Amino acid sequence: MRRRATDYRRPVRRRFSHWICALLGLFVVAVLVLFVVHHNHNEDRVEHPVHEDDSRMERVVHEKLNLTEEILSATSLSRQLAEQMTLAKAYVVIAKEHNNFHLAWELSSMIRSCQLLLSKAAMRGKPITLEEAEPIISHLSSLIYKAEDAHYDIATTIVTMKSHIQALEERANAATVQSTVFGQLVAEAFPKSLHCLILKLSADWLKRPPLQDLANEWRNSPRLMDNNLYHFCIFSDNVLATSVVVNSTISNADHSKQIVFHIITNGVSYGAMQAWFLSNDFKGATIEVQNIEEFSWLNVSYAPIVKQLLDVDSRTYYFGENPDVEPKLRNPKYISLLNHLRFYIPEIYPQLEKIVFLDDDVVVQKDLTPLFSLDLHGNVNGAVETCLEAYHRYYKYLNFSNPIISSKFDPQACGWAFGMNVFDLIAWRKANVTARYHYWQEQNSDKTLWKLGTLPVGLLAFYGLTEPLDRRWHVLGLGYDLNIDNRLIESAAVIHFNGNMKPWLKLAIGRYKPLWERYINLSHPYLQECVTS
Repeated sequence: MRRRATDYRRPVRRRFSHWICALLGLFVVAVLVLFVVHHNHNEDRVEHPVHEDDSRMERVVHEKLNLTEEILSATSLSRQLAEQMTLAKAYVVIAKEHNNFHLAWELSSMIRSCQLLLSKAAMRGKPITLEEAEPIISHLSSLIYKAEDAHYDIATTIVTMKSHIQALEERANAATVQSTVFGQLVAEAFPKSLHCLILKLSADWLKRPPLQDLANEWRNSPRLMDNNLYHFCIFSDNVLATSVVVNSTISNADHSKQIVFHIITNGVSYGAMQAWFLSNDFKGATIEVQNIEEFSWLNVSYAPIVKQLLDVDSRTYYFGENPDVEPKLRNPKYISLLNHLRFYIPEIYPQLEKIVFLDDDVVVQKDLTPLFSLDLHGNVNGAVETCLEAYHRYYKYLNFSNPIISSKFDPQACGWAFGMNVFDLIAWRKANVTARYHYWQEQNSDKTLWKLGTLPVGLLAFYGLTEPLDRRWHVLGLGYDLNIDNRLIESAAVIHFNGNMKPWLKLAIGRYKPLWERYINLSHPYLQECVTS
């Protein structure tokens, strides 16, 4: 079929499609308008409750109960409940003491009810009402009356509580004494590692004659009497501790070859001490070791301490079951001849003019040779005073109720410390301090002037003859005080482990122990075998 010519075709109706587009556009606009209106309406509905909730919360917070004020109020039910609960708790204890377990259970039950009611009041923020409190108050009052009727009155309660407190105090005191005794036993015990070291060194001393020949040579050295050198002395039977003192002193000295150490020990440790110091290098310093048992002049006829050591009554007093002697004073070192040897220094070294005395539980951190140039202003003893604390006054060490003491000494005089002392031996001989020491030892033969130790008699013998030194020369307390300032320790020339917690014991204070251990040569085969194993 032939198509019609263009001019003869039917025209297309386009007006209908324009209307459809217009209607669709209007529909879309209407939907958008409705959506916007609906969304704004929802936002308004959400915002209003939030504001209402906020205002409600503000009112609740503002009206919240202050339970502390409520309990402190004289008229509140909360206070009445708290007071009854406190009284009921006391009666629970008393009832149990009298085996009235039923009453104790009833009281405990009401106490829990009371606690629950107070907790609810605090949670809801409203005071306790009379309807809530009355049943508990009534029941608690009844139970308390029952306890009083059973003669569990306040007087009985007080007496019973006092007896409880007294019993607890007695138990606490007994535990403290027992702890002190155990601590003292540990402190007095000689560690197995040190026994091992002494045995090995003593064997060396006996098996190696060249060591004994070398010791004889050193004994005649002119350096031992040369006053142009710096002389130090230690009296100890502890090889390792003495080694630390010597090593730390020499390591921190500007001129170690000008240092001379004079060590005195007992017969048991003599060979070990000689073997150790002869077979190890100490930077050219001169070291002399002597045996106290060779001092024939130190006998009963001359030294009161020797007489006391041999006296049976004295030994029983200190080492027997004597309740008058504190456990801490029963340490054998307090009545040891080595410990009292410090009062005979001018006689041991008659040609020396000045010497520094060191205890075996110190560590030297700075050069000590400047001590020898200090001006002691004619005094005998240069020492650091310890009266920054009230305990270290004379009246704490000595019996001032005895007229022999009170007539000659000031009870408020400042104490000082042994452990690092510089002694002018010329002034010592002139003042005859050793004779003063002998006098006071004899006066205290009945143990009434002081109990034990070398410090009390030292305070008497050096009274008026002691020059105070700067505190930084000697810092004490590392054997018992856990809270020494690190800055004070770092600034100290000498740190002292006085107390029971010695650095060579397991009960040493861990914070301070590295200060001592750094001067031990742990590479030494004997130390590896004995100490570190």
